[in-house]
Amino acid sequence: MSTRKPNLRSSIYQSDTDGRWHGWVTMGVKSDGSPDRRHRVGSSEPEVTRKVRKLEQERDAGKTSKPGRKPTVAEWMTTYLETICARLVATGKMSPGTLNDYHSLNRVWIIPQLGKHRLDRLLPEHLDELYAAMAAAGRAESSVLKVHAVVRRALEVAHRRDKVGRNIAKLIDAPAGGDSEIKPLTQAEARQLLATAANRRTGTRWALGLALGLRQGEGIGLRWEYVDLEAGAVRVWWQLQRSKWQHGCADPVACSEPRHRQPCPADCPKAQRTSGRRHRCVAKDAAGLCKPGCKGHASTCPERRGGGLVFRPPKGKSKRTVPLPPELVPMLRSHRVAQNAERLAAGAVWEDYDLVFCRPDGRPIDPRRDWDDWKQLLAAAGVRDARVHDGRHTAGTVLLEMGVHIRTVQEILGHSDIRVTQRYTHVASPMAQDAAQQMGRALWGGTR
Repeated sequence: MSTRKPNLRSSIYQSDTDGRWHGWVTMGVKSDGSPDRRHRVGSSEPEVTRKVRKLEQERDAGKTSKPGRKPTVAEWMTTYLETICARLVATGKMSPGTLNDYHSLNRVWIIPQLGKHRLDRLLPEHLDELYAAMAAAGRAESSVLKVHAVVRRALEVAHRRDKVGRNIAKLIDAPAGGDSEIKPLTQAEARQLLATAANRRTGTRWALGLALGLRQGEGIGLRWEYVDLEAGAVRVWWQLQRSKWQHGCADPVACSEPRHRQPCPADCPKAQRTSGRRHRCVAKDAAGLCKPGCKGHASTCPERRGGGLVFRPPKGKSKRTVPLPPELVPMLRSHRVAQNAERLAAGAVWEDYDLVFCRPDGRPIDPRRDWDDWKQLLAAAGVRDARVHDGRHTAGTVLLEMGVHIRTVQEILGHSDIRVTQRYTHVASPMAQDAAQQMGRALWGGTR
């Protein structure tokens, strides 16, 4: 007579060798088709019975974890960023820039501080120590808040997938990041800038960006298909962004072995073009500047994929149609005529992407070159230094100064949350000035 137990029946027995009690629970089937049986051991039968019943409850509730030890924070963050977030980027739900920022925060702060902890044994105190270390290093509260957001989201995904029993990042108060300071150009500075830009090849690009408050990627990613000069409107439905390259080879570690980051020499022309931003050259046979097992340098992989300049939907829910100021319509017409002349001059070299603003050969403008052109324009106009994104802030500020309703400003700029638009209300609008005058008349009778 067969003594084989029915499927999914657990077994508990005492070993004749060591006298300890052992329990075996069938949880399901492994990816290779073999049975997934988990082992529990204890000094008494009731102890092992409790452990076995707990496993059975997890199995019956569909909360079976993968066999093997729990991952460390470093292992889970690698899975979260390189698999889960990478899929979000591929489907357009996350921008490549956001993922690059996550990778940087993970490499600089999360892995060094938390990486060796087992994921299911991470405590709120460990996060407190991380944030304290960042504060001691002089990092701004906004940077600490970014790290907290990355950790919280990664742990939330781990909790949903039953990697951890709870999200410990929700048990502590989030760092108070506060709003970043906005430094828009004044109306006088904007006029001075546009007067100088009128004599430059890219003048219309900056006029459109300032007037509509476009993000950099929205400006250089605008295509003629979405510009209606007859109706005087622009559909901001796409943006151009640089996506990080991925290894296409079977062994990224072996592919990266001969490529290592080298400190940039003082006379590096690329470093000079980046306007003082950090840059590292890549050279062969460098001496140990990469950690063992480095999977970086995907841009040098012979089979690289998924990188370069790509068209993506705008950030969040900011796909919108924006009316053009009447003064911009003839400027865009003239710009199109000049672009057609460049097309004829380029001949077979021209690559047609239907871009409103492009290189003389029709190819997309690299965001770095666009940034450099903006800096050169500021210097030529004698206007103080500012970021490209400050042009967007300028548009929002000017609209509110002119008395445009904040909901309209939100629609033009494509903000999904009115609180983002409210950051521009630090400027005394005409309505606020009128309110101050009325208060003066009420309290002092208008004698002043």
